[in-house]
Amino acid sequence: MSKQQEKLRIAVVGLGNVGRAAVESVQSAPDMELAGIVRRNAPSGASEGGVAVVSDVGQLGKVDAALLCGPTRSIPEVAPVYLQRGICTVDSFDIHGEKLWNLRESLDGIAKAGRCSAVVSAGWDPGTDSLVRVLLLAMAPNGITHTNFGPGMSMGHSVAARSKAGVKDALSMTIPVGSSAHRRMVYVALEEGADFAKVKASILEDAYFANDDTRVHHVPDVDALRDVGHGVLMERHGVSGNTHNQHFEFKMRINNPALTGQIMAACARAAVRRLAPGAYTVPEIPPLDLLPGDRAALIRSLV
Repeated sequence: MSKQQEKLRIAVVGLGNVGRAAVESVQSAPDMELAGIVRRNAPSGASEGGVAVVSDVGQLGKVDAALLCGPTRSIPEVAPVYLQRGICTVDSFDIHGEKLWNLRESLDGIAKAGRCSAVVSAGWDPGTDSLVRVLLLAMAPNGITHTNFGPGMSMGHSVAARSKAGVKDALSMTIPVGSSAHRRMVYVALEEGADFAKVKASILEDAYFANDDTRVHHVPDVDALRDVGHGVLMERHGVSGNTHNQHFEFKMRINNPALTGQIMAACARAAVRRLAPGAYTVPEIPPLDLLPGDRAALIRSLV
């Protein structure tokens, strides 16, 4: 059996909302098998739904790619551990701009040395929405694109709020206010004795929230508010050639972790089967490489 025909052995690292969705996506893929789940301090012989749960990926035997489903801020430390072992990585790092670029650059050399590939920010934004923005720009090179998120729960922002001292649980909702501007509604349940004013100040100072209109509320129970739905509306108004008034829209309503896990699994396919050693973002990957199946048959059916 050739490498292109062999099922890819995928490890899922972390078992939060995204990790569980990634497990489902891998198990549903016709060309993948779930090698196991990696969790910190997993007890010997642990399992989840009949799948081995280990504390070190080396306990899983051959692994082609690892889906890194932990918090964004853990990725710069976690990804090199796998890349240095020659295991491709896919993460859903969700901070835009310079920090994303710096992560890509730092992992590029490590991946090349390990003779494997790393896909950075393989979520839906950044991720597949980034690819849509590239297409919109190609269709109308001059103009402006507005990306409006939500309303919905932001996993990255929720994790950031949850990490603050004194916070028992937290949920951050993204509310679009138009023209790419957003409001962050943050709901926190506090540990006993925690000072809400200090918690609020800590959240407002965090880079995840500092540039948005952020409103922090103290609630007795976050679970009563939890809904992992999300969405986006992207609009571009621009010029094609010399023709003005070109208007494009891309809209979706989604289950946030389910879509993230699906994209991560698709990017793992490209990372192992197609990409040369190094680090990549989603717009750098040919879209066909995200799909299972024969390339020629895909072209005939899709083009």
